[in-house]
Amino acid sequence: MKRIYVCLLFIISTAFACTAQSSKNGKKPVVVFVTGDHEYSSEETMPVLAAALEKDYGIKTIVLKAYPDHNSEENIPGLEALQQADLAVFFLRWRLLPPAQLAYIEAYLKSGKPVMGFRTTTHAFHFPEGHASEKWNAFGKFALNAPPGWGGEAKHTHYGHESSTDVSVIPEQAGNPILTGVAKNFHVRSWLYRVLPDYPVKGSTWLLMGKAVNPDKEAIDNPVAWTGTNSFGGKVFMTTLGHPDDFTQVPFQRLLINAIHDELGLKVPRQWKGPIDFHVPYREAK
Repeated sequence: MKRIYVCLLFIISTAFACTAQSSKNGKKPVVVFVTGDHEYSSEETMPVLAAALEKDYGIKTIVLKAYPDHNSEENIPGLEALQQADLAVFFLRWRLLPPAQLAYIEAYLKSGKPVMGFRTTTHAFHFPEGHASEKWNAFGKFALNAPPGWGGEAKHTHYGHESSTDVSVIPEQAGNPILTGVAKNFHVRSWLYRVLPDYPVKGSTWLLMGKAVNPDKEAIDNPVAWTGTNSFGGKVFMTTLGHPDDFTQVPFQRLLINAIHDELGLKVPRQWKGPIDFHVPYREAK
């Protein structure tokens, strides 16, 4: 009997040691944030989000920024980090990156790995007509199931900088894991982007609907967050929200944490470890 007990104890302790070793050596998922916009302070909001992922959820992050500052359209150093990314998160506006840097983004997209985009990433690039890299002006379309933006194939507009947006969960998606713990109704500072009727593309799943508050023109409700599959077979999460004040709203924070887990193929955390302390100013676009 004693021998059986000792054997069982050895088996249990060995199994525990193997499990602990596996956990210790387990590769953390890597999320690479690519930022560069003139208006929404993405180079400040994304590091705060990244820090929360590192501290509270055990996800490794790398944040890349336009250099030497957010108005530098032609340089985002470090894009080779996309080679190790399990998820790429883009918050860009009107970049003019050189071919060598675009090549890293293209290679990532062609890998079929997941992609996440914020607001002005619908118009991430604005190469002049006839430029060798002009195809990148449609980044929103081929990478995010979103309109390429002003100057692209499908123009979109918004309802004025003095407006804001009431957001509501689309009833049919109330049980979607990405919406776990997200309030059914909340308000954000972002002025609503009009993306209908062309986008999101057919086959996308709409998660949240936006209603313009105090619009400067006749307004219609438009989706502000959706999922889908892009042209390369990669999972997509896209939101047209992204004003710095939006990030102070806990429902928006939870949405992003949930979406990142979902994009990585991880279970959405049931336990909320927030709120996340965002204090980032808005700046007028140049």
